[in-house]
Amino acid sequence: MKTDRRTFLKSAGILSGAAISLPTLADEVNLAPKFNMTGYAAPKIGTVKVAIIGLGMRGPGAVDRLSYIEGVDIVALCDKQKDRAEKAQGILDKKNMPKAKIYSGENGWKTMLKDEELDLVYICTPWEYHAEMSIEAMKAGAHAASEVPIAMTVKDCWEVVKVSESTKKHCMMLENCCYDFFEMLTLNMTRQGLFGELIHAEGAYIHDLLDLNFNKNGYADMWRLKENATKNGNLYPTHGLGPIAQCLNVNRGDVMTHMVSMASDDFMMGKKAKELAATDSFFQEFAGENYRGNMNTSVIKTNKGKTMMIQHDVTSPRPYSRLHALSGTKGFAQKYPKEGIAFGHSFVSEDELKDLYDKYTPELVKFIGEQAKKVGGHGGMDFMMDWRLIDCLRNGLPLDQDVYDAASWSVIFPLSLESVKKNSKTVRIPDFTKGAWKSNKPHDMSLDGGGTTEIKKKV
Repeated sequence: MKTDRRTFLKSAGILSGAAISLPTLADEVNLAPKFNMTGYAAPKIGTVKVAIIGLGMRGPGAVDRLSYIEGVDIVALCDKQKDRAEKAQGILDKKNMPKAKIYSGENGWKTMLKDEELDLVYICTPWEYHAEMSIEAMKAGAHAASEVPIAMTVKDCWEVVKVSESTKKHCMMLENCCYDFFEMLTLNMTRQGLFGELIHAEGAYIHDLLDLNFNKNGYADMWRLKENATKNGNLYPTHGLGPIAQCLNVNRGDVMTHMVSMASDDFMMGKKAKELAATDSFFQEFAGENYRGNMNTSVIKTNKGKTMMIQHDVTSPRPYSRLHALSGTKGFAQKYPKEGIAFGHSFVSEDELKDLYDKYTPELVKFIGEQAKKVGGHGGMDFMMDWRLIDCLRNGLPLDQDVYDAASWSVIFPLSLESVKKNSKTVRIPDFTKGAWKSNKPHDMSLDGGGTTEIKKKV
């Protein structure tokens, strides 16, 4: 169903002129019940009944990956387009797995939540649906796991937190980059003090998606192009931010306090739209847009005086990079264009880097990493994330990423829009933990109590 252009712009706050309203400290105190989801262990689930919503680009991969994990029963598949859900059912058919119930249509997901008894709702829809679907899933009695970002407004970030706390249901943002191999290595090295005290960290999502964003057969109803045409800021911060936030103990010993965001002008998207519109009337509605700046750089400071730099560029013709850099009092690590670790002026040798991998690779990676590489999903990090999520749910363990991580990493999106709009004005970052960060424990790297979930079929 094609989105009405004016309706989309109005909902995005563009036509109405609505500005982002940041909660005051008093608002934060009253927005959510006083229950701390960090470290919360929900009751064990022997067999996790899963429903997957959104079977376009990312959803089918999730169906395939989850089908390998013991203790998972995929009971429902949902997409606005019925043929997509039916095609995803084919993945289960090929593995001789029980048929899932198919839901489709604009409100098929709501019917599904009403009719099915679910333990986990796995959300792979366009960004604008993530918050509502996560919230309604938790209210229906299921844990929620959503693709990034968890929400697109400050208000929705707070609402996701409020509902997770009130229902005591996990709400995990599926930030797969936290489970990549170098990121996991450097997180464990940080925990062991190899870099000393971290001072500064950098992350990025730099990926040339210009052609894909303008591809009629790419994102359904051109939704991602519309986002780029109506919002100017860092639209996709969490891939770069998530891994370094874990290393800096954000929400678990420290908290992000304020940020500034600066965007270049657009030198590519508007030009591309006009070129396409000259020969294809389909693109005429996109030719007059004031597209977001091609490169966005946001700088964040924490309560303890640490800084982070996050970049976003999905249009420039440059090599892919999810910059991951950690700078500490005793050492340095960086990924992209290649992996490197230094304890002085020079990076260690390849042999020394291998020794560091051998010594500091986390238990989780040693346990499931090789199987993850075989199953796949961005080199294995997607499967490692899915397996870990299911293993935690089955064993009643706290999740690696909780609702406060989801909200605080995602809120950089709307806050960057506010900062850019006001010539890189400093904006305050809400404390979604409401002070609990002071006593919350750092991210647990062990498999204590877990590691019991098997792979159904060796690959």
